[in-house]
Amino acid sequence: MGTKSKQGFKLLAAPDFWLVVLTKDLTEPRMIEVMIDANRGVKKISFALKNTESPERIPYFCVFEQGKILEKIGICSQISFVRYTQGMKALGADQKLFIKDLCFEQVPVRIYQPKAPSASPRRGVMFFHGGGWVFGSLETHESLCRSLARGSGSVVVSVGYRLAPEHKYPAAYEDCLNASVHLMRNAEHYGVDPARISVCGDSAGGNLAAAVSQTLAGRADLPRLRAQILIYPILQALDFNLPSYRQNQGVPLLFQERAAFYVLQYLNGNASNLEQVLEGSHIPIDIKLNYRKWVSEDYIPEKFKARGYKPHVLLDCSTEVYETVKRFCEPNLCPLLAEDAVVHQLPESFILTCEYDVLRDDGLLYKKRLEDNGVRVTWCHLEDGFHGIINSFNSEWMSFSSGKRGLDNIVSFLKSL
Repeated sequence: MGTKSKQGFKLLAAPDFWLVVLTKDLTEPRMIEVMIDANRGVKKISFALKNTESPERIPYFCVFEQGKILEKIGICSQISFVRYTQGMKALGADQKLFIKDLCFEQVPVRIYQPKAPSASPRRGVMFFHGGGWVFGSLETHESLCRSLARGSGSVVVSVGYRLAPEHKYPAAYEDCLNASVHLMRNAEHYGVDPARISVCGDSAGGNLAAAVSQTLAGRADLPRLRAQILIYPILQALDFNLPSYRQNQGVPLLFQERAAFYVLQYLNGNASNLEQVLEGSHIPIDIKLNYRKWVSEDYIPEKFKARGYKPHVLLDCSTEVYETVKRFCEPNLCPLLAEDAVVHQLPESFILTCEYDVLRDDGLLYKKRLEDNGVRVTWCHLEDGFHGIINSFNSEWMSFSSGKRGLDNIVSFLKSL
C-alpha cells in the first residue's frame, strides 16, 4: 500500500484519510492522520507522537516540517496546518486565575485575573504574542501568560491580533493599539491601576509592543504607560546582516531567511524580493547611510562580534524593489527608526536578548537608543539562550533552565513596577 517518496516519508492513501509517517531527520517516527473533505480541505487531524506526554502538544519544528509535506502533496497549506495545531487547547482551568475570552474594540483578547483578593488595583499587562505576524495565537502563549499573571500578581490581557498574510501591515499594530487603548480607558472595570499598565511581547510581539509604546507616548488623552517589556524583539528591516544575523543565520528556532520572510509577509502579504532583502539590496545606500546613526554594527559591543563576524558590503538597490518595501522606514513597522523626540518619551523598559538569536542585535541597538535618550533600561541577556526559549520554559518535550531564568527576570521586573 505504501509508496516511498523523494521526501523520505511513506504516504498511505484511503478514501477518507491520508496517513503520513515521517522518517527523515527525526529520531522516532511520527504519524499524522488527516481527514479531508471533497474540496481537499482539512476536516480533522489526529496525531500519534512517541515520547510526548500530551499528544496534542507537537514539537515546534516537527509541526513546520509536517506542514511543508502536507502542502507539497496538496492537502492544505503549511500556514493552515501550523495554525490548526497551534489552535489546539491543551490547558484546563487554573486554580489561581480567572480566565475569560472577551473582545476589546472588536479585537479578541484573553484576560487572566488573579483570584486572590487585592487591597488595591493590580498592575495591568497587555501581552502581544510572537510568531512572525503569521503564526501564534491566544493558545500558543497561554502557559506563558498564566505564569506572568500568577508570578507577578498582574492582570494580563493577551491579544489575538489579525495575522498576515491575510491581514497586512498595519493590521496587527492597529489591533494591539486599539486593545491597549481600551484597557487604559476602562482599567478600573478590570481591577487594573491605570497608572501601572505595561505592554509586553516576544519576537514579532515585541515589535508590536515597541510600536504601541511609541504611539502611546505621544497621547496626552491617556495615562502614561508604566513600562515596555520587549522579549527578543524584531525592531528593524533595513539590515539583515548585522553580526547576530550573520553568526546565527542557521540557528533554530528563527533562521535569518525566515526572519526576512516573515517581515515581508507582514508588509506585503508575500515574500517577493526576499533575496534582495537578505543581501541588503532593498534599501538605497543614501537612506541606509542616513539611518546608520541608529542601525549599524559600529554600535554593537565588540564582545558580540567575536564569533566569526565579517562586515557586510553595502549594496544599492533598484527603484522598483525599494518601492515595494519603502514602508520598512516607518517606525510603526520598524520601531528602531523612531526619532529621538519619540524615544525620549518612552517609559521604563525591559529588554531580553539571547546570544544565539538573529534578533540579538536589534535588542542591543534599541537598548543603546533608549539609554542615549535617558530612558531607564533593565537588560537581561541569556548567554546560552536562543530565539523562542522563553515560551519553552515549561515544555514537556524540551525545556531549558535559561528559559526559566529569563521568565523569572521578567516577573521580577513586573513586580518592581
